[in-house]
Amino acid sequence: MHSPKLQLEGVTHSYRSGKQSVAALAGIDLTVNEGEFVTIIGPSGCGKSTLFNIIAGVEEPTGGTVILDGEVNGRRAGKTGYMPQQPLLLPWRTVEENVMLGLDIRRVPRKRAQEQARELLKRFGLSDFAGHYPASLSGGMSQRVALLRTVLFHPSFLLLDEPFGALDALTRLSLQMWLQELWQSLKASILFITHDVREAILLSDRIYVFSARPARVLRVVSVGLPRPRRPEQLATPEAAGLEQELISLLLKEQTA
Repeated sequence: MHSPKLQLEGVTHSYRSGKQSVAALAGIDLTVNEGEFVTIIGPSGCGKSTLFNIIAGVEEPTGGTVILDGEVNGRRAGKTGYMPQQPLLLPWRTVEENVMLGLDIRRVPRKRAQEQARELLKRFGLSDFAGHYPASLSGGMSQRVALLRTVLFHPSFLLLDEPFGALDALTRLSLQMWLQELWQSLKASILFITHDVREAILLSDRIYVFSARPARVLRVVSVGLPRPRRPEQLATPEAAGLEQELISLLLKEQTA
């Protein structure tokens, strides 16, 4: 068994809304091992993005323990590659310059940053778009660029918050296959949020099912489909049964 990249133990979070305290997370236990692809699914507004903010060091938990790379409740900012739902590419920077953004922030020398960005763009088939600006890119291409920017910022642990949610079905499927290739090539650890149960099954080693807010873990499911995964595997009895199990859990939470 690989060592844990991330461990959450009893993580809680509350925030103020007027004079009231609102609980967002209710004792989350979660582990992402080295090189593992883990997905969180749950009802809208249950606190998944809040949890990502805590892991990334943007917010602090109200209670519980966050262990990242073996460091207990330490400084986490800059230790993950965090990609939000929207690509948020800077319109005045080219594709290459957008991919370099994290290195620029870290004051990596310009020549070395360019070399790293160009190598990554070439490795994952985007070299021809290096000089393009975001306005000329399709939605799927913008997501690819944003993902490579996230990878270059911190390639060993990626937090991906519904990165394909706004894409059409065919583009989404293409990006899922591309992400799988990227993940296996980099041997990265990924924590992924999605509302798409089939996407979770296709990509994940394990799936955490969250309850409605305040979020707690309802179930942890291992996905035993062989890798590399292909879309046709979703039609197998194992995948179909898992899909029904997960949908039933989510529907109960949606109507609770």
